[in-house]
Amino acid sequence: MNHMWSPIRNRETLFGKYIFKYHPMFRDEEIPFYYQRDLPYHIEGGDELIINDKVIAVGISQRTEPKGIEIFAENILNGKDGFETVLVFRIPEKRALMHLDTVFTMIDRDILTINPEIEEPLQVFSISGKDGKLQYTKEENTLDFILRKYLEIDEVKLILCGGGDLIDVSSEQWSDGSNTFAIAPGEVIVYDRNVVTNKLLEDNGVKLYVIPSAELSRGRGGPRCMTMPMVREKVQ
Repeated sequence: MNHMWSPIRNRETLFGKYIFKYHPMFRDEEIPFYYQRDLPYHIEGGDELIINDKVIAVGISQRTEPKGIEIFAENILNGKDGFETVLVFRIPEKRALMHLDTVFTMIDRDILTINPEIEEPLQVFSISGKDGKLQYTKEENTLDFILRKYLEIDEVKLILCGGGDLIDVSSEQWSDGSNTFAIAPGEVIVYDRNVVTNKLLEDNGVKLYVIPSAELSRGRGGPRCMTMPMVREKVQ
């Protein structure tokens, strides 16, 4: 249960706390809590992305502090869900790049969207280890190499928000062109106004579920921002 950056938003996590503890769907299950809403360091769900069954990515951003990530990493790496590595992405602390998922989301096992603004200044660290002996490593290589290494695949495809064009990137970043929500490998929900990015996705064989976004964009937040997935079936 995250500790939100804004005190106003932090009240929302009370719902999750009581649902997971008392709702009939969950109360008889042994639900692990890897972070608590009353811890002093803020960390938000938009900065947390499950990459595969061994790796979880977390962003250091305007809304997520390094100390919060350290506590979360220690808990999840010592948990029973099988995670072995936490990849930490330091992104610029700007409102336009609020969370990791506003600039970087996974579409398929080997396809990701990314805002080209973050590639140049991006720093990536890996955290591994158990039993209080965490190891921190600065990943000294390209993002492409790092992703191939931890996804354990030979090739990854990075689709640039707005196609990399300066004007289109600025426009479609504002309406969350990189914030896709995958409902299955290669199938994503996207906003209709991000026409350049959507065309690139289609050209790369991605199946799109396009939804109207004029009012949603005004409130800030893309398709992944608007969801809280609790259970995901494993697709072979």
